[in-house]
Amino acid sequence: MTIKANDPSLQSWVNIPSNSDFPIQNLPFGIFQTANLSPRIGVAIGEQVADLQVLAKHGFFDDLKIDRRVFAQAYLNDFIALGKAKTSAVRNRLSEILDSNLEEWDSKELAPYFLHPQSQVQMLMPVKVGDYTDFYSSLEHASNVGAMFRDPSNPLLPNWRHLPVAYHGRASSIVVSGTPIHRPKGQTMPQSAQSPVFGPTQLLDFELEMAFILGKSSELGQSIGTEEAEEYIFGMVLFNDWSARDIQSWEYQPLGPFLSKNFASTVSPWVVTLDALEPFRTETPMQEPAVLPYLQFTGKKSFDINLEVVLQTETSLQEKLCRSNFKYMYWNMSQQLAHHTVTGCNVNVGDMMGSGTISGPSSDSFGSMLELTWRGAKPIALTDGSERKFIHDGDTIILKGWGERDGVRIGFGEAIGKILPAK
Repeated sequence: MTIKANDPSLQSWVNIPSNSDFPIQNLPFGIFQTANLSPRIGVAIGEQVADLQVLAKHGFFDDLKIDRRVFAQAYLNDFIALGKAKTSAVRNRLSEILDSNLEEWDSKELAPYFLHPQSQVQMLMPVKVGDYTDFYSSLEHASNVGAMFRDPSNPLLPNWRHLPVAYHGRASSIVVSGTPIHRPKGQTMPQSAQSPVFGPTQLLDFELEMAFILGKSSELGQSIGTEEAEEYIFGMVLFNDWSARDIQSWEYQPLGPFLSKNFASTVSPWVVTLDALEPFRTETPMQEPAVLPYLQFTGKKSFDINLEVVLQTETSLQEKLCRSNFKYMYWNMSQQLAHHTVTGCNVNVGDMMGSGTISGPSSDSFGSMLELTWRGAKPIALTDGSERKFIHDGDTIILKGWGERDGVRIGFGEAIGKILPAK
């Protein structure tokens, strides 16, 4: 199918600010509600949300043979399960409805009914996440962590360059942007202690990640190859996999993260489709040694997506903590999904796969406080004279992401989380 909505020359009759993440070429999907409207599917356009339930009710999608009830669901799962042919057709139809060259005026006349200001809606979790897996796929991040905790001269474990390392995470505590997070409690082993102590984490951290969402299920026993993997990937979101570093360092041997990462992960509310990200395809970094055949791939499977993390303090001071890029990932999404399913593990619509912390080659592109402050040894000085080694109560962490090409910016909005004191 021709992706009409990606045409960089398209203009919308909806007012779109010049720095908007949501031009007519983006059209990401999400779930919203208002004081008077039940949860339903919406699409971001500029500073507005297009109500697909209203458009469906007025017959705009009837020729696409889609049950109107799918647009009135509280999650995107049933919609994306229709398949990419249908969801791409809906996105193309929306680009036609919102096109400034629209000759049929029905949609413009309906604008007061199907467009809602984003400032007046509440965004909800976009999908019902059945299973969640978090990868560990940034060479720079893995090298930094290995240098800190193991051997600076040989930071990577022997398997790291041969397979996309991952762990199965906790789906129930994935929350949508804007949901406050209570500081978690757990066991830690302070350096000066002779035995573990219990209490709130003292080393709370963010992890700059992205996540992809499965839009197609597979059967138990089926492996998904790298060349077909993108058929199963509906789209992407920003992902902050909050981490309690002191709990993690005590618990992670021998089975890896558990309580240090199960208390919350924050996602952005808008799912940007792979269709919208087509212009930002790029080469995956060179992989040495050569990977096994089931992880080999052809073509550009990585994406050039700028990423940024901002700290906002309770005094409203905003401080940019880092700037990175999704293209740095050593293992791409197709390889991650191929490895995840090579055993025959089945995946389901709505499953979420975290990229792992995305760090770049320079110190200002590291994707966590652990790396930015090098375990607290190099505190970050803020402009108000205070400093941060890790995240304080009252701090808000804001993740942003966008691709930009030919004057078109395709963004993800924000993934925002404020830290509250431990309960």
